[in-house]
Amino acid sequence: MKPYFFDRSALSRQLWIFRKEFVWVGIFSLIANVLMLTPTIYMLQVYGRVMKSGSELTLLMVTFFLLFFYGIMAFAEWLRSRLLVRVGVRLDEALNSLVFNASFEAYLNRSSNNVVEAFSDLTNIRQFLTANGMIAFFDTPWTPVYIAVIFILSPFLGWLSIGFAIIQLVLTWQSHRLSTKEIESAAEAGNDSYRFVQDKLRNIEPLHAMGMAGNFRERWFRLHDASLAKADASSERQHRQQAFAKFVRYSLQSLTLGAGALMVIEGKMSAGSMIAANVLMSKALQPLDLVMATWKPFVQCRTAFVRLEKLLEEFPERKPGARHQDPLGEIRLEGLSATAESRPTPILHDINAVFPAGRIAVVVGPSGSGKSTLARCIVGVWPQRQGRVLIDGEPVESWDRIELGPHIGYLPQDIELFDGSIAENIARFAEIDSLKVIEAAKRTGIHDMILRFPRGYDTQIGEAGGMLSGGQRQRLGLARAMYGNPAVIVLDEPNANLDDAGERSLLEAVVDLRKAGKTVILITHRPSILGAADLLVVMQDGKIIRCGPRDEVLAALRPASVQPALAEA
Repeated sequence: MKPYFFDRSALSRQLWIFRKEFVWVGIFSLIANVLMLTPTIYMLQVYGRVMKSGSELTLLMVTFFLLFFYGIMAFAEWLRSRLLVRVGVRLDEALNSLVFNASFEAYLNRSSNNVVEAFSDLTNIRQFLTANGMIAFFDTPWTPVYIAVIFILSPFLGWLSIGFAIIQLVLTWQSHRLSTKEIESAAEAGNDSYRFVQDKLRNIEPLHAMGMAGNFRERWFRLHDASLAKADASSERQHRQQAFAKFVRYSLQSLTLGAGALMVIEGKMSAGSMIAANVLMSKALQPLDLVMATWKPFVQCRTAFVRLEKLLEEFPERKPGARHQDPLGEIRLEGLSATAESRPTPILHDINAVFPAGRIAVVVGPSGSGKSTLARCIVGVWPQRQGRVLIDGEPVESWDRIELGPHIGYLPQDIELFDGSIAENIARFAEIDSLKVIEAAKRTGIHDMILRFPRGYDTQIGEAGGMLSGGQRQRLGLARAMYGNPAVIVLDEPNANLDDAGERSLLEAVVDLRKAGKTVILITHRPSILGAADLLVVMQDGKIIRCGPRDEVLAALRPASVQPALAEA
């Protein structure tokens, strides 16, 4: 039966999966800590057997077994450290997809603006599992045992501690010299992974609406796996060096005791039992010192655990949506309302409308009337909404987003392009279909422009499309929205940054989409696009005040009472 703690959350349940590994870590800790009594046993053999017999051969054999047991102890400590590293890596592999999806959902729902924090929390937990904090946890219960043995012996001031400290400093410097570059490389690889995610999620809405999350997740996995491999190699080197340092420290201390015993045989030294007491005291206090040294990482790990536990509880893993046939493109709004935490009144009020498949619907209205929020609700990226948005009669949230994404084209007001080539951006970072990429580019009139770049479609656009002008970015975003001939295309101010030639290409493109039976919902302030509209939707104060065939709505707009609704169009 599982303890209550491990039934609390997905994170706790993942830790419970590794209970057998932790048991083995405890067994290796048992072996290592029992063998830490070797110096005391060695001392007793030296004074109880060697000193009485005066046999140098006996001393040699006892010393041989001492080194043998020290080797086993060092090997056991290396095994438990290596096992903890493996647990950390496997825990990361089990949680990275959950954390990616939960962070994605939190950002989409405006619950968090710091996506990187969740991945940093996961890293803190993994690093604590593989660092000295966990080792101190398994070693601390042995402190009373060592103290009990010390009571049997007399305490001793370790005059050899200065020499041991110098040797330890040399080993520490050597470890620092060999490990610094690996640690920095691992940290940089981790930062690259986090920066990739942060950069791609700055404009979460088109990414979510068009089902691009799965494609980015695969790219992130490759970066994350590379950073994980570097961190794994760095941790292994550090633990190997720590195990060797302990072996050297214990061997030097005991070999010095053996040398002292030889000197006693020769009448040059005495009172060696106090050395054993000193060794035991250092072993007894070492876990406590380690606990103090790792207290800050422990507190950081605990905070990260609570924060990550809350995130996974608020945004659990979603079950795949229902499978549907490819949508035809009919959009139906039933009692749709949208709210925002920062607004006392709703942005949209009880909207009901139908956009038949294969029609062009143009939405107009003054700024602040809710047009962009309506677009976000239609593609399913506005979190705080009530009522229903139906695609071919099915609620938009019932669709599997990865399945629905290729059938949705979405161009938001704030166009976000991603670091990669022009072709990759148009193809939504999925497998590139060159014919579809070129078709989308020609449809939006940017094919010739792209060919003028030195590398054509393979041109890297830079972070967030920084190398492109506003008009170029908008037309590239249009091509991405139209890539693959999606059934529903929602365009929010697509001609805001277009010149006359670009606007003509846009008009030709939407007419061509209508001929292909696609549904186009176009939000605009420019009257030039009204000529292509089948349906005209007029919004004011979060409500649809007119919706119907274009000519009928334009005729109805003649009364002065409704003229303000079209004043900015």
